[in-house]
Amino acid sequence: MRCARLLSTEELWQRPNGNSNAVGNLIIHLTGNVSQWILDGVAGEHYDRDRDAEFAQREPLDTERIIDALQRAVSRAKQVISGLDSRSLADRRTIQGYDVSLLRAVFHVVEHFSWHAGQIVYATKAMRDVDLSLYDAQGRLLEAGGDKGP
Repeated sequence: MRCARLLSTEELWQRPNGNSNAVGNLIIHLTGNVSQWILDGVAGEHYDRDRDAEFAQREPLDTERIIDALQRAVSRAKQVISGLDSRSLADRRTIQGYDVSLLRAVFHVVEHFSWHAGQIVYATKAMRDVDLSLYDAQGRLLEAGGDKGP
């Protein structure tokens, strides 16, 4: 969220080339992924996802609207995950055509989120030449106000 708020609307939707995604697209895509895999797949809360549209979006959408959607999805996913016990993590679901345990679904979302968060951080650094470190030289978490995620 921090990165998205550092970027202008133009920067948020800028694509360096035809094979790269804009930060805005990545935010929409993360919302779709968390919603499909955790909210729908794990919790059974219906989510109608159009994955191709997440990447096809070219017209700028309101920054706060897409950030809010991602924050809501992540917040709800945290509730769902915290409600899982060790037994239920072995339960299986078919999500996005894959037969996976709930543990695998959670790990998929964490890994996927981390991958795209890194892309968002890199793009923001490249466009804005800013230090986005969350840690000091000794590896201790900096005490920054507000949300600390990308």
